[in-house]
Amino acid sequence: MIQKVEFRKVRDFGEVISDTFLFMRQNFKPLFKAFCYLCGFFLLAAMISTILQQLGMQKVVNDGFVFRSDTNVWNTILSRIFTFQYFLAILFNFIGYTSIYVAINSFIALYVEKGGVAPTVEQVWAYFKFYFLRVMGSTLLLSLCMILCFAACIVPFIYIFPAMCLFYPIMIIENADFSYSFSRCFKLLKDQWWVTAGTIFVLWIITYATMAFASMPAIIIGLISGFSQGAKTMSTVMTVVTTVIQYLCYVFLVIPMIGTSLCYFNLVERQENTGLLDRIDQFGKPDADFNASSEEY
Repeated sequence: MIQKVEFRKVRDFGEVISDTFLFMRQNFKPLFKAFCYLCGFFLLAAMISTILQQLGMQKVVNDGFVFRSDTNVWNTILSRIFTFQYFLAILFNFIGYTSIYVAINSFIALYVEKGGVAPTVEQVWAYFKFYFLRVMGSTLLLSLCMILCFAACIVPFIYIFPAMCLFYPIMIIENADFSYSFSRCFKLLKDQWWVTAGTIFVLWIITYATMAFASMPAIIIGLISGFSQGAKTMSTVMTVVTTVIQYLCYVFLVIPMIGTSLCYFNLVERQENTGLLDRIDQFGKPDADFNASSEEY
């Protein structure tokens, strides 16, 4: 019998990484199905709008900027760059990222609630539609906070980044509001910031490395096309293919989201021992399984 991943347990750095990929391997089909059903439309819309925006920019670069003597040069440049397609791409990318956060964390919340059984798309959809607008509104506020911290010499951004990653599991798994989720992020990270930050950064490095490796064939072909034909005649087909591959690689974003959820449960267990108390409560019940996870407190 395959041992299911137990989220509510204490883990070290290596266990978080290994259990992230173990969970993906054990639940690949239902997880991928939920990802496609709930995030596919938004990512498709983001991909199409991005293709249109990039083709528009390609046309501008290939044709060159043409200015009239009675026009303001900077206004003309800005109007050619910041087009309707540009803002549409930003909007759909924002919604697409939000849908991924909500879908994956909803899947994990139901997985834990059902005792290690992968939920159906219908069950994940019930969570998804309940939390989507709440998470999207919270993401706007978090994005503003992250931008301000990044502008303040980057250091505050690095400090709060792990906390902001924990924000989404807290909001969805604990059904919390914005203020509670925001404050709980920092409470959970107390005395555990370095190891949690290191784990999350490694997860994102693995993700970007995987996405870059998967995109490498399209990048190489694009470079060859650019050198052989020249920048002004770069193939439209290559622009489309490169963008499509880029968005297909978004599926790898499940890696840091699963790993961050494992970090969340690890921090909760270290401070509150909820998983241990739940297993103690199972003593005397005939269907209790006390060998499902081994850990030290």
